[in-house]
Amino acid sequence: MNNELFNRARALYQARDYQGALSAFSQCLQDGARLAPGEMGLLYHQIGNCLIKLKDPGEAIHAYTQATADASYDACGSVNYNLGMAYAALHDYENAVRHFEISVSDAKYDTPYKAYIGMGNALMKLGKSAEAGVAFREAALDEGNPDPTKALLNLGVCFMALNRPVDAVASYESALQFDMVPDIRHKLYANLGQAYVASGQMQKAVNAFEQAISDKTYFLSDSASVDYQRAVAAVAQGTAELTQVMPATADMSGLDVTADGIAVYPEQDPYAYPDQDPYFYVDGYDQAGYQGADERFFTASDEELEQWSRGLAKQERKRKNVGLKVLVVFVLLILLAFGAAVFAYTQGYGYPSQETVVKQLFADPSAAKENVIAKDVGDDKAAAMLELVPQDNDVTIDGMDKSMSDSTAYVTADLPEGGQMKYKVSLVRDMIGWKVANVDYYASSQY
Repeated sequence: MNNELFNRARALYQARDYQGALSAFSQCLQDGARLAPGEMGLLYHQIGNCLIKLKDPGEAIHAYTQATADASYDACGSVNYNLGMAYAALHDYENAVRHFEISVSDAKYDTPYKAYIGMGNALMKLGKSAEAGVAFREAALDEGNPDPTKALLNLGVCFMALNRPVDAVASYESALQFDMVPDIRHKLYANLGQAYVASGQMQKAVNAFEQAISDKTYFLSDSASVDYQRAVAAVAQGTAELTQVMPATADMSGLDVTADGIAVYPEQDPYAYPDQDPYFYVDGYDQAGYQGADERFFTASDEELEQWSRGLAKQERKRKNVGLKVLVVFVLLILLAFGAAVFAYTQGYGYPSQETVVKQLFADPSAAKENVIAKDVGDDKAAAMLELVPQDNDVTIDGMDKSMSDSTAYVTADLPEGGQMKYKVSLVRDMIGWKVANVDYYASSQY
C-alpha cells in the first residue's frame, strides 16, 4: 500500500476533511496489486468511517461489509460494531442487533460494553425489554467499561418496562454513585422518582422529583408530573409509604439515543487516531464503585428476564386504568390553573401588563393611538392626550393602583428640552390586557 498516501488520508480525516480523506483512502484502494494481506479490510474500514462522518450510513454499510470480507483483517469486533451503528441509524434494528452480537462474540474486541449498549438500545426500539435488560446488564458489568452509568440508567428503564420497579430503584440508585452531567442526573432523579412511586415509596419519590427540578433547568415529562403530584398528595395524606405497589407509569423513552442517531464517532482500528466516543463520559471510574449496592437485579438469569417479558401483555392490561387516573389529575390541574387565572384577573394582573402598556405609550407616542389607546377614546381626546406625552424610552413608574377593571399609573418622564414632568395615566381593561383611557399632568403635591 502507498503509505505516504495512506498517512495523508489519515491526516485529512483527523483534520475533519472527511471528503478529502474518503478520496485519498479510495486512491489507496485502487492500488490493489500492492496491497498486503489485511490492508484491503483496513481501507474499507476507513472508507466506512469517512462515509459515516459524511452522514451516509447506507454507503458506509457497503464499505464495512467489504471490510468484513477480508479474512486477513483482524478487526471483526470493531467493524461489526460500526455496522450495527450504521444499521441503527437507518432504523434497521434487527440487523443492528445481529452485528452487535457478532461484535461481542469477537474475543479480540476490547470494548464490548459499547456493543452491548448499542444492542440494548436497538432491542428497546424493537420492544424487547427483557433482552435489552440483559444487554445493558452485560455493559454495566463489563470490567472494561470506564463508566457504567448509562448502562445502569437504561437497565432501570428496562426493569420499569418489565413492571419490576423495585429492581429499577436498585439500578437507578447504583447509577447515582457516579458523576454525570446535570441533564443526565436530572433525568435519572425523575426516573428514580417514578420507580419509587411504582414501588409505593412516596416520600422518597417526592425527594427524587424535587432533586430533578431543583435548579429549574429540567422539566418533568407528563407521566413524571402526574407521578409527582400523586406522591405529593400521598405524603400530604400521611401515606408516604404504601404497602401495595402502585402501577408503573414511568417514561419508557430511555436515556440513550444511539439507536436513532448516526455513529458520528465510529470505532477506530489500531492504525487510526483515537476518537472520543460521544455516548460515554470522558472520566473513568473505579469499577468497584457499585459493588456495595443492592445487586440482586444483576443476579437475574436470562430465563427469568424472558419470563418477565412474556408476562408484559397481562401486566399491561392491569395498567389500563392509569389513563383514567391521568385524566382525573389533568382535569384537576386545569381547574387549579383556571382558579389561579381568575384570582390573578381580579387582582389586576393581565397581559400585557399595565407597566408594559405605559412604557409603550411613552416610548412611541406617535404609534400609541393604534397600539395602546382604548378603542372608546375619541380621536380628538386621544390627540389631546398624546400632545401631553413626551417621548421617553426609559420612563419611570413611581406607583400603581390596580383593580380588576381599571388601574392608575403615576409616571415621571424626562422632557426633550430638559427637566422632568409627572403624569397620571388611567388604564382600563381590554380583554386580558390593558389600554390607556386618559393621560394628565400630575403635580408633585398630589402624590
